Amino acid sequence: MKKVNEIQYFPHNTIQLMKISLFGVPMSLEPGLTHELTLTVQESDTARHSGGETLPPVLSTPRLIGMLERTSHLAVLPYLDAGQTTVGTWVNVKHLAATPVGLEVRFHSELIEVDRRRLRFKVEAWDAVEKIAEGEHERFIIDIGRFNQRLEEKIHHGDTEKNS
Repeated sequence: MKKVNEIQYFPHNTIQLMKISLFGVPMSLEPGLTHELTLTVQESDTARHSGGETLPPVLSTPRLIGMLERTSHLAVLPYLDAGQTTVGTWVNVKHLAATPVGLEVRFHSELIEVDRRRLRFKVEAWDAVEKIAEGEHERFIIDIGRFNQRLEEKIHHGDTEKNS
């Protein structure tokens, strides 16, 4: 068990942690929750790497959005029950400025709305010089078992059509 900012973290399972208050009561998922991640832009993160030599060697928009999604997911992960995770369902992000290889980018996510299983986030990113992205992102809390069952049904859907 380690203490971080007067919050105790107890291992819940290999995938997630359960955040417990000092009084042993699970903390609730509420607007205002924030999380940040950083990334030093590598060649593999660039538009040139994913889109071809005609593109500049700068942080690609898909990589930027992926990191904003990950930041949002990790913000809420400690608050989920065992067997739950989140999936992204909507992204509306403006990529405001280019970031070259070697610069560090800070990704920030703030939970702004909780509507049952639907979570809405304000997301932003900055490099060492300026804000490079801003927007909103939505995720849904899902039951991993039910989700995987639906995926299996989709995979085997083609099997039933072939046998018809």
